[in-house]
Amino acid sequence: MQKIMIVEDDPKIAEHLKMHIEKYGYGVTCVNDFEHVMREFYDINPDLVLLDINLPSFDGYYWCRQIRKESVCPVIFISARIGEMDQVLALENGGDDYITKPFSAEIVMAKIRSQLRRAYGEYATRQEERILENAGLKFFPDRMELALGTKTISLSKKEADIIESLMERYPRVAGREDLLEKLWDEQSYVDENTLNVNITRVRKKFQELGLHDAVETVRGAGYRLNISWKEDKR
Repeated sequence: MQKIMIVEDDPKIAEHLKMHIEKYGYGVTCVNDFEHVMREFYDINPDLVLLDINLPSFDGYYWCRQIRKESVCPVIFISARIGEMDQVLALENGGDDYITKPFSAEIVMAKIRSQLRRAYGEYATRQEERILENAGLKFFPDRMELALGTKTISLSKKEADIIESLMERYPRVAGREDLLEKLWDEQSYVDENTLNVNITRVRKKFQELGLHDAVETVRGAGYRLNISWKEDKR
């Protein structure tokens, strides 16, 4: 079941959208904590996001930029703002489409289905899928998935980028500076602790696969993939 996340602070509109979209067999979650939208995004890992612009604390443009750091899932803005510049800003901040309020629920559904087809279905670009593999561990960059044996887990964009670097560099070390440059090349300054936080998340993903020492810290250099579990699996 494909998952839709609704970020709309008007509860009546959010509930109306939720009830209508669920009729078509999609899983729908409405965000209620507008100060921690990304926390819910990580938990839900949606296939598509419906996003209002006028939100408490931070606007929809801000949250779309945060989503784009983690995912390429379609984002459709839904807003009462009808100005041309608002629509331009929505697209320039990472949005894929724009719907003005008041809206037809059927138009919303048509645009949702269109974006899902383009991203994942019949209109998605067809090409041979890349797979990185070491010691039975398989990483699918295009799907942002990691698999070992019969178990597969989903990754955020940053988690996928880190794992891709580790697997491409193995058995060499993936340097901290190289990781920072790959992950945040659009920013002039990044707190070193930000990388540490994301490495911790990557370790937790490996732990979900039963791998508890998969990422080794190499002091003064960076991180290295540890595939010593290969012997344990025999």
